[in-house]
Amino acid sequence: MNLTTPNPLLHAVSLKNTLKKLQTDEILLADYLDGVCRRLADVEPQVQALVPEADRCARLRREAAALQAKYPRPADRPPLYGALVGIKDIFHVDGFPTQAGSNLPPEDLTGPQAVYVTRLKELGAIVLGKTVTTEFAYFDPGPTRNPHNPAHTPGGSSSGSAAGVAAGLMPLAFGTQTIGSIVRPAAFCGIVGFKPGYGRIDARGVLYVSRSLDHVGIFTQSIADMTIVAPLLCAGWQPLADSAATKPVLGAPDGAYLAQAEPEALAAFKAQLERLQEAGYQIRRVKALDNIETVAHNHQTIMAAEMAREHAALLPKYKSLYRPRTLALIEQGLAVTAGQLAAARAAQKALRAEMQSLMAEAGLDLWVTPAAPGPAPAGLSATGNPAMNLPWTQAGLPSLTVPAGLAANGLPLGFQCVAPFMADEKLLAWAAPIEQILKP
Repeated sequence: MNLTTPNPLLHAVSLKNTLKKLQTDEILLADYLDGVCRRLADVEPQVQALVPEADRCARLRREAAALQAKYPRPADRPPLYGALVGIKDIFHVDGFPTQAGSNLPPEDLTGPQAVYVTRLKELGAIVLGKTVTTEFAYFDPGPTRNPHNPAHTPGGSSSGSAAGVAAGLMPLAFGTQTIGSIVRPAAFCGIVGFKPGYGRIDARGVLYVSRSLDHVGIFTQSIADMTIVAPLLCAGWQPLADSAATKPVLGAPDGAYLAQAEPEALAAFKAQLERLQEAGYQIRRVKALDNIETVAHNHQTIMAAEMAREHAALLPKYKSLYRPRTLALIEQGLAVTAGQLAAARAAQKALRAEMQSLMAEAGLDLWVTPAAPGPAPAGLSATGNPAMNLPWTQAGLPSLTVPAGLAANGLPLGFQCVAPFMADEKLLAWAAPIEQILKP
């Protein structure tokens, strides 16, 4: 990809501005869809963010006409009127098959529509389509390419959601994170990825990997857009008065965890912290997560055991249709004993308590780290390393990434922020000025 000329696969989209124009008929919904369909025709064959659908644009126009007929008066329109949304293909959506990136027959993967998807539709959103996922949201990738450079992975497992938002095919998309499948692909694709705290967005209606670890998360191009959506979907959202008035104290976890990042990412992280310090932020280095190998082992135990339980009925019938890495995870999970799983779950609870205790002792408001060990790796056979995200997912803490510059090869780097449990509101408020300081 030539770095000196604009990349036609990237396109800036603002959910906030789009909604404002659609709400007031400054842009008619039909005209908006015409533009989106033209961009889909130009870009989607190269990015492959969406699960193929026959006559997608005809369906979108029908749904848009029905929505406009339901809300002819601008004053009556719901807050997400006309917003196009990508939904990761492990969520059930009425009218769409669910195949989860697999070769299994979709009629055996059916279920009631995801709770949050029903809510999105009530708010006026239109489903652009299902987005590509790795097989059953694990590591066997689909065809999606990184719009910054199609020779590189977009990350996973929420590959299509991240790539689709980065390419401007939709301003809003949803995925899941079991290890790093929101924050990592968002970082690789140069957008904002928000993984709320465990349970803040209702996960019912998903094909689970792990009920103890799965989080529903959101992709947008900016924190401003994220602050529109998160309060509408996160349970118990509490508006903050002057949350951004005081700068948060930032903690960088020193030790074996951070050492997993590549030298280039660590050098970039050091420079990012220096920029924040110059802007008036306190940065505190805190020894943390030196037991990261044990943490990762516990994570794998929970994920494998719970994945095996989710697929217990399907595996005997369709074992030959599973791809190698997914099958290996399930078979590993079948060997996990009840005692081993109970011990890993107990360690999971202890990890949350430990990380929050360290924050309190050091006077931290946010943990900050690289969002991934480096930029998106070359090739499409793997989705990258989720090591930077794993402990925060296991602990169920809210986390997000903002774009934070480019690597030497021109691909995006992300900056990850992590807040205490149930402090999602503060996380988004504090991340907004950080986003502007680190903006590429």
